[in-house]
Amino acid sequence: MAPPLLPLFIMLMLVLIPNPIPQSHARFTPKAEDLVTSQSGGRPACDGRWIHIRSLPASFNTELLETCDAFPLMDEPLCPYAANHGLGPRTHNRSRSWYRTDPRLLEPLIHRRLMEHPCLTPDPSLADAIFLPYYASLDALPFLYSPPLFNSSALHALPLYHHLLSDQPHVYSRRHGHDHFLVLAGPAWDFSQAPDADPVLWGTSFLSRPEFFNLTVLTLESRPSPWQEHAIPHPTSFHPATLARLAAWLARARRSRRTTLMLFAGGGGGGGANIRGSIRAECENRTDLCQMVDCSDGVCSHDPIRFMRPMLRSSFCLQPPGDTPTRRSTFDGILAGCIPVFFEEISARKQYGWHLPRDRYEDFSVYVPKEDVVYGGVRITQVLSAIPEAEVRRMRERLLELAPGVMYRRHGSSAGLRAIKDAVDLAIDGVFRRIRRRVRALESRQLVVVDDAEEDGDDGWMDGSDLYGLR
Repeated sequence: MAPPLLPLFIMLMLVLIPNPIPQSHARFTPKAEDLVTSQSGGRPACDGRWIHIRSLPASFNTELLETCDAFPLMDEPLCPYAANHGLGPRTHNRSRSWYRTDPRLLEPLIHRRLMEHPCLTPDPSLADAIFLPYYASLDALPFLYSPPLFNSSALHALPLYHHLLSDQPHVYSRRHGHDHFLVLAGPAWDFSQAPDADPVLWGTSFLSRPEFFNLTVLTLESRPSPWQEHAIPHPTSFHPATLARLAAWLARARRSRRTTLMLFAGGGGGGGANIRGSIRAECENRTDLCQMVDCSDGVCSHDPIRFMRPMLRSSFCLQPPGDTPTRRSTFDGILAGCIPVFFEEISARKQYGWHLPRDRYEDFSVYVPKEDVVYGGVRITQVLSAIPEAEVRRMRERLLELAPGVMYRRHGSSAGLRAIKDAVDLAIDGVFRRIRRRVRALESRQLVVVDDAEEDGDDGWMDGSDLYGLR
């Protein structure tokens, strides 16, 4: 009796087909609906965009969330806002897109989002970029709020460096860390203290230690001459999960009646001549043109209703510097279609080039030098009132076209919404550009120079055509 044909066929195939690719060299295979496809062939467009998420001990990330309220000197509890992978609790039970988001929890938020990246590989040797899921700002809390460690802030993050050198050291040494990146949920200023500072001031030395000079660090604010960091938008409270919810919000912002010329939402202003004091004085004298929302003592931090409704009613939102040059309010205002008025160029133009086009700020914002207001007698209401209404409408439209690029969509969002690049997507695009330049320089033995003007490029900007009918 002749042997069955099927077993013979299987045996023949086993002989002829080479061994499968070892698991250690295999790519992750995302779900079909998660794949980013190229315009030409419909295949996954992952060439040059593979990310490896480095496996770190829990002491560098998730365990830090368990002790985030262990510091009595902190102004308010932090742990409640770690809900929903860093988005925070919903603003109310029926909310679908609005959360009480705390910017200090941006690290777990982006970590969760990167776990959905369509081009992940378990093999670091095949990765174009390596993400370190290190919650650096949470790990800094003991050095900032625990008195026994105040004088040890230069030690912040050193255990991470020792781990990278001892656990699979070839991963870090392959490109000397130039292909590694992480998130730092805070302004770079707070992590730039000299390691040998005496006396020790506020902050840690993470960004000033040579051990970390080669990393790319995503921060909420960057320094005037950054080396390793690049600023990304402060997270707002708006995190839609579907294209329909984003479209509905943008439609609301477009049709909103702007009954107030300008709005200032913030606190401070005392202590001599300063821009905030000048703004308050002008608003108090021109209540017909200016509205103020008092956000003193952090009352607005986790309550977006306090300021989003006034922003929807205002044509311009004043964005003076505070303790640091940039304000989260800038990005809240962009989502509301409230045209930002800046008083320092470092407040946004010189920082957020991956998300807001540096050479087109005049299209969606107004710049009034603070010296002209504080010492030169310039009235902000006069400057803004002189802008023709048609120009104001055009600026608002351009601003709302940029809004999706500063929004952090919810993890697990719909395929339609994932087709639009949000703040995380644009940040990762920028990371790839920076790493490619550094690796090319490293391989050609050239001096590694970071030029943000070259890194920004035009491939990350959101044009109206990218919004897929959101107008």
